[in-house]
Amino acid sequence: MAPDLLPDAARDARVETYAHLLEYGRERGYKLDWLTPRETFGTHPEASAGGGLLLQDIDRGVFADAPDWSDNLTGRPRGSLARANAPKVGNYSVRTKGDIWLRNAAQLYEEAVQRQWSSAVDIPWDTLEELPDEIERAECQLATFLTEVEFVAGDVPGKWIAETTPDYYEPRMFLISQIMDEARHLDVFRKRALANGGGLLMQTSNAALAGAAIDSARDFTEMSARLHISGEGLVLSIFRMGERMSYNEAEKAIYRLAASDESRHVAFGVMHLQYLSQAQPERREEIHSYLDEIELGLVIGAGGQNPATRGTPSNAALAILLGGGADSAAIEEGAQIALAVRQRQVKEYVQRVKVAGFGDRFENGRANAALAQYVAA
Repeated sequence: MAPDLLPDAARDARVETYAHLLEYGRERGYKLDWLTPRETFGTHPEASAGGGLLLQDIDRGVFADAPDWSDNLTGRPRGSLARANAPKVGNYSVRTKGDIWLRNAAQLYEEAVQRQWSSAVDIPWDTLEELPDEIERAECQLATFLTEVEFVAGDVPGKWIAETTPDYYEPRMFLISQIMDEARHLDVFRKRALANGGGLLMQTSNAALAGAAIDSARDFTEMSARLHISGEGLVLSIFRMGERMSYNEAEKAIYRLAASDESRHVAFGVMHLQYLSQAQPERREEIHSYLDEIELGLVIGAGGQNPATRGTPSNAALAILLGGGADSAAIEEGAQIALAVRQRQVKEYVQRVKVAGFGDRFENGRANAALAQYVAA
């Protein structure tokens, strides 16, 4: 109750201290405990140089301390004072810090917010020109596949947001930004399929099966290992070679901007595994088992086979785009480039696992032996 709203007599007497104001309010049935200043009052965070006021700037002291285990089921913002009669609004399954935490989630979230882009105005669609039929169809087929992939990448993390206690709000907010990124990727590849006289082509089974495997994860870490370390990492490698298979500035911009987003998603997964391996070393064997499954999928997907002859439309489309045509010589050339890209995908996976703190699996023979041909190539 603000002093100016007090009766004239009380205002004239002027409540001189918080204690007097609290007593006055309580006598009239008001709950004014929140007016008691906390120990943090008077602290003024400084904005980062050139970066504005960031989450990592303001979260200090009690507001920064994420508990190792959370009993917060009421939606209470971390650092705020608990209210005894607050109703339970969540049945959060992610309530242990190690299950979702990473040290740089706030930084990744701030980067995501600052680097948002629009497929409507940030892609130079006017640079699209008529392409040979086989090239346009290959573009449309690859765009169809990537639209499927991005649907999975946005759909799977969503359910974990509502499962996570508000005490771990930084990774929650990053996942929200990831879903926005994936929605934008979904729409930009759909636009590419339809914008140049083509259209969406054949659905592939790979994306749906991969999505089902990721979505069946029993906890967040398992999901993140499958999605961020493996799935997003493989797609990032495709985006990074976008310049090589683009036929106009619009496609180059699409792959460049999508790769910038995707690299954040991969970093999230790597840093989460790194934190967990250090904070809860007893879970390392569990995580190794997730990586065993991932590597089996990588080997089946790679297999040393010609990417253009494995029967999937997206692989054939990739070979046509990389080779520059649909005749046998062009497809063979494109297939060899695609195979080199596959080797790069596996090498980049190995590097991510090492940064995450699990490089020992490549030294003690735990990793899938079939990956060796790609790592050594």
